[in-house]
Amino acid sequence: MNLFSSRKKTDGTPVISVQHDTETLPKKEEHPLMEMLRFSLIALIIVIPIRMFVAQPFIVSGASMQETFHTGEYLIVDQLTYQFSEAKRGDVIIFRYPKDPSKFFIKRVIGEPGDTVNIEGSTVRISNAAEPNGFILNEPYIKSMANGSSVTEVLGDREYFVMGDNRDQSSDSRVWGVLQEERIVGRAYLRLFPFSTLDYLPGSLLPAVTSTP
Repeated sequence: MNLFSSRKKTDGTPVISVQHDTETLPKKEEHPLMEMLRFSLIALIIVIPIRMFVAQPFIVSGASMQETFHTGEYLIVDQLTYQFSEAKRGDVIIFRYPKDPSKFFIKRVIGEPGDTVNIEGSTVRISNAAEPNGFILNEPYIKSMANGSSVTEVLGDREYFVMGDNRDQSSDSRVWGVLQEERIVGRAYLRLFPFSTLDYLPGSLLPAVTSTP
């Protein structure tokens, strides 16, 4: 509350001054539950857009990308880059399985839109407008490809050909066909766990051209 006091100037004019009482009303404490709810709401406002549009975690399961990735490894997937650019040959991507979109697969991009992918045994040959005679990929991450596949796939706009690094144990474009761009979630951006495998853009490697016919 305010205390008023009055005094007079030397000429007799009254002057009113205001003094502030040091007494204050006790602050009403907020219920802890309300504080928790507010914190949770703020966290959701921040986290949900990040997970939907920027990055989200995934755990590797299965043998299709060995020895590049192993079951139980914890990845952060970059969902933003492909909003502004296209996936490139050699990128390790996460996508929704075309036969069952509730499942997520991790594979490597082998063929890009406009490519013709021809597989004979363990040889992968790519041809396109820039390389009409084609070229053979040198893929140092492949330990074995002994299943004798014979596949030819012509990729249209927004279509990709993907394969696992463990070619003998991978269900990929050789089995279920091309991958549509809209099914791509993002690229493997960070490998966080186990800590001994910590890596930026894990597994990303541009396959080299080893020969042209």
